[in-house]
Amino acid sequence: MNERRIYLDHNATTATRPSVIAAMAEALAVTGNPSSIHAEGRAKRRLVEEARAKVAALVGARPSCVTFTSGGTEASNLALSPTIRDPRNGRPVTRLAVSAVEHPAVAVGARFPAGAVETMPVDGDGLIDLAAAEAAFARHAKARPGERMMLALMAANNETGVIQPVAEAAAIVRRFGGLLHVDAVQAAGKIPVDMAALGCDFLALAAHKFGGPAGVGALIRSEEALHVEQAVVRGGGQERGWRGGTENVAGIVGMGIAAEEARADLDAFAALADWRDAMEAGLKRIGPVTIFGEGVARLPNTSCFAMPGVASDRAMIALDLAGIAVSAGSACSSGKTKASPVLDAMGVDHDLSIGMLRVSFGWPSNATDGAAFLEAWAAIAARHAGPSSATAA
Repeated sequence: MNERRIYLDHNATTATRPSVIAAMAEALAVTGNPSSIHAEGRAKRRLVEEARAKVAALVGARPSCVTFTSGGTEASNLALSPTIRDPRNGRPVTRLAVSAVEHPAVAVGARFPAGAVETMPVDGDGLIDLAAAEAAFARHAKARPGERMMLALMAANNETGVIQPVAEAAAIVRRFGGLLHVDAVQAAGKIPVDMAALGCDFLALAAHKFGGPAGVGALIRSEEALHVEQAVVRGGGQERGWRGGTENVAGIVGMGIAAEEARADLDAFAALADWRDAMEAGLKRIGPVTIFGEGVARLPNTSCFAMPGVASDRAMIALDLAGIAVSAGSACSSGKTKASPVLDAMGVDHDLSIGMLRVSFGWPSNATDGAAFLEAWAAIAARHAGPSSATAA
């Protein structure tokens, strides 16, 4: 098999861009605390603010609305709180709706009480049922006219790559005076993400998904006036009071450089769809395969599929031995053999869903990576799925 390791798990964490590594090393060499007022502190603060502007530009936001966090999970936990205060609408936010395919950081409702969280169904492709969402907002408005409801809807699914109708959902939320949080962790840097076009109030990012370092992310607000009274991390009032603790300056600098490069590379990233589609065509030639979300808009780099008779755990081990890294869905639930909650919500049969694999290309992927994967997959299908699934590619 191939001597070169082939990494096809970029939705979990993509490779850190060389320019990011260089910029972070330079930032680490700068002494000073960004909260200090002396020259050294101001130099460190300048690095943070330059990165803030670059991250804001990635999603069409104002730099003053960017709060740096430890990652996408913390960003969503910060936003999803019943202590949100919005001077545009003084009614309290008392209920949260989440789609059934959200990342675990969002699905549990973060800081909303369990009884105040309602799950919205999705269709067979994993798209939110907008009629059900509208009905939920209407019920809440009728039952509690002095209160507001919030919707959490990801921009694109981390497992299937399916892109959600966020702008359409935002129109419903607006009609009932609600708020919208978008987990754009998987989408940013892969497809254009613009807060105004999406119509969201909050948006979460994670640097390691678009070529930055792990352990740094951002929560972005549509308006400076939006406020969450209880921060997740409390301390000295850094990040304008949104997150306590000395900023991870090197990580923030790396996120800024990655955001700048990812924004410039969007057209090149879109072209990964050609490699993805060619690989999926090869999968179909090898044997019967179900490609989840194939009929709707998806991230250009993502393929989520299953073949009857091929278990994901055995397939991943065999692929790893062949020098190829893929995943069985979200990295946050990897290592588990139970069915994906995302596929469960989509109504996928359990026997099929436990064989789900995700192949995700990234900015450093090679044009031959898909062919190498298919070669290894054909051998796996021949061993585990039986003769009917082992025809030549």
